[in-house]
Amino acid sequence: MSHRTASGPSMPDPATLPGMLTGLRVIEVADETGEYCGLLLAGLGAEVIKIEPLHGNTTRGIGPFYEDVEDRERSLHFWAYNRGKKSVVIDTASPTGRARLLDLLAHADILLDSTCGRLARDLELGEPVTKRFPALIHARITPFGDSGPWKDYRASDLVHLALGGVMMNCGYDRNADGTYSTPPIAPQVWHAYHIAGDQTAVAILAALMHRLRTGEGQDVSCAIHQAVSINTELDLMSWVMRHAPLYRQTARHASETPSDVPNISRTSDGRWNMTWGVSARDKARLVPFLQQFDKAEDLQPPPSDTDMTARNTPGSTEVDADTRHMLEVIQRFVGSYDYEHLPWREAQDAGLLWAPVRKPHENAEDEHWLARSSFSDIEHPELGRSFRYPTSKWLGTATAWQAGTRAPFLGEHNDDATLMKPLTKPLARSEGDKLPARPRDPSPAGVTLSKHGKPFPLQGVRIFDFSWFLASAGGTRFLNALGAESIKVEWKENPDTRLAAMAPVGGREAREKATGPLPGVTDPDMGGQFNNKNAGKRGMSLNIRHPKGLAIAKDLIRQCDIVAEGFSPGVLQRLGLGYDVLKSIRPDIIYVQQSGMGTIGRYGRFRTVGPVAASFAGSTEMSGLPDPAMPAGWGYSYLDWIGAYGFALAALGALYHRERTGEGQWIDSSQCESGIFQTASSVLDWSANGRVWTRYGNRSPYKRAAPHGAYRCAGDDAWLAIACFSDAHWHTFVDAAQLPALAGDPRFATLTDRLAHQDALDALVGAWTSSQEPYACMQRLQRAGVPAGVCQTAAGRCDADPQLTELGWLTEVTGTRIGRWPVIEFPVKLAATPAYSGGVIDRGAPCYGEDNAHVLSQWLGYGASEIDALREEGVI
Repeated sequence: MSHRTASGPSMPDPATLPGMLTGLRVIEVADETGEYCGLLLAGLGAEVIKIEPLHGNTTRGIGPFYEDVEDRERSLHFWAYNRGKKSVVIDTASPTGRARLLDLLAHADILLDSTCGRLARDLELGEPVTKRFPALIHARITPFGDSGPWKDYRASDLVHLALGGVMMNCGYDRNADGTYSTPPIAPQVWHAYHIAGDQTAVAILAALMHRLRTGEGQDVSCAIHQAVSINTELDLMSWVMRHAPLYRQTARHASETPSDVPNISRTSDGRWNMTWGVSARDKARLVPFLQQFDKAEDLQPPPSDTDMTARNTPGSTEVDADTRHMLEVIQRFVGSYDYEHLPWREAQDAGLLWAPVRKPHENAEDEHWLARSSFSDIEHPELGRSFRYPTSKWLGTATAWQAGTRAPFLGEHNDDATLMKPLTKPLARSEGDKLPARPRDPSPAGVTLSKHGKPFPLQGVRIFDFSWFLASAGGTRFLNALGAESIKVEWKENPDTRLAAMAPVGGREAREKATGPLPGVTDPDMGGQFNNKNAGKRGMSLNIRHPKGLAIAKDLIRQCDIVAEGFSPGVLQRLGLGYDVLKSIRPDIIYVQQSGMGTIGRYGRFRTVGPVAASFAGSTEMSGLPDPAMPAGWGYSYLDWIGAYGFALAALGALYHRERTGEGQWIDSSQCESGIFQTASSVLDWSANGRVWTRYGNRSPYKRAAPHGAYRCAGDDAWLAIACFSDAHWHTFVDAAQLPALAGDPRFATLTDRLAHQDALDALVGAWTSSQEPYACMQRLQRAGVPAGVCQTAAGRCDADPQLTELGWLTEVTGTRIGRWPVIEFPVKLAATPAYSGGVIDRGAPCYGEDNAHVLSQWLGYGASEIDALREEGVI
């Protein structure tokens, strides 16, 4: 079945296409911290061999379970994260097991390892694995990295989301007096490992690109703490630039100036709808839409002299009285409909950013996602049934996500002799094909070394970059940090979001002396958020609506490997640069397109930003306290980040495929699918058990733990996450806290008992923590071996976290106008080809059109007078 679109060529049937990593073999030795990364690699076509101990991986004990029967072969969690893999049982600590694993590694391309050094000790090599196997990529995922004061701290998903700042962005509105009566909320579920897995997969693909050119493998190391800590949005740069804290709000962005009216509105039957407006243009569309239903009340469109082109990052502007009133009118409108009959599609048709707040399973029945092959029905022959899984993040013209088979039984592939032999390499380059993405000058003098004194893995790759907002711009930003050279293309009539987390009046000197929030400048070339998501790029202001501008774009694309684009579907085609045109310019071009819902399918023209995509995907509904509480959602555009990782992964996978085959392709990715892909456990619970997702706050019903939550500490809005997964954890906690009365309380004698009395347990734990300084309390519990972590703000991560400092999570770069400021570093360490956020040009984000002359003269040979003429004609 081909996939057709009104705004581009048809897509071939994904079932007929190979994966991007077809022909590669991965050995996975991982628990829940690494299994998601292995799932991504399997989905991209690699053969993933999961090494399990004699009694099975611990993740086989994580719920929910098929028919609620606890059994290692019935864990829906294990099914969801191990689809498409093979299982081999090996006792890696025994001589026989050690020898067998080494034999497997001899024919492997990637070792995915989340054992925190245990595997290396078991192998007894006396040297790094990559020294024994020089072409191997050893990808390691650890909680806190290999060095630093916290390297041996205990962690969990909850603890990572606390320490990484996610929780302090997510939760419920403040009280009228500015205090919080509810704790920060950890969005559900397993998102720390999703974040780290996505980032690690990007790094693995970059390492594969380097290996294709050099034959050299390398160590790739991801600290989950660093991965999560860069994943928030406005809070970090607001603190870095202006010393400004943000405050969490219900189902909307954390804000420096919180509002009192949510962006989600309750329907008459208790469901929710997301309404979002990020510009005057959105407000201008709202009034005529409501007038159709005679429910505009007293709303008026913006004045005729309002700037309709200005765009702000969601959450970066203050909610004024007019906007507050507008949201109240919308709430009354939404409340007059039940969920089924709410006219959100009509609102989208009117150009409004509206979305139903969906439960995860509702996407699994939606024609749009089924048309995109976002879900697959996977056969479980031993049960005589198939179950529905989310299996794809994008569509492609040359490659496809591989749905694979159901998760393996324990040791199902023990006797598979093919696993001890090299894989057949089914993808091969045709004779005479030119390697298109090698460094332009392969001599040592032509290779730009990073600030680390080592080569970049993507040296020589060029990107013509139409990305904007974080979801696509963040993707090319990571590619730049890995060595690609990107030309960010803008035009003044439709600029990117530059006005957020602005540099302070008085510059860096004022910031160093700040004791409170500083006023920001208004110069659009001095936005801290823009600098953070576009560091290392060149900037060009090019009017491609002008015939000469379009011709210049085509000449530049001819020299580029990737065209990256984040517009609404059809925009680039209408401008004369659809995929057919791009392919005629350069037959092996890679065109990576990311929109909210994807081009293919009936929602292709729908508008989204991060919160709208999260509502569609189910991410908003999945986060918060149980009903009847409102969903807490996310306090930042989480799916912008997840979309950015997917965008980078798609581009790298397409490059890797082209290196091996000479074949370019069009990738049609969607921000929403990146979120849907992470709802596998809840979708599978619905498909297998008929159970609809319900929220559970900060508790842990599936990997059972009690206490498990965020507990108030001494200080203003200070909280500590604590997670006790075993009786040993509990007894250690009681001893460390010096609470002997709890040790003798029969309500808390066993984990089962504690789970049955969580309300009482939480009250008693909270009574103890309420008098504790949070960092001292964390250190006290961690020294005893209890997983615990402060719910850190951006201030905490920047100023009080020695582990992030050790990991080098921020990098200083210099922008031409904004000056020298820290930005996030790509969080995964590549030993041979480390990333650097300044990129090959060693700079911050570009000013508007900053590199017009450089690109036109150095890339295309234009003279100064010709460039001046283009400027006069309105081409640049």
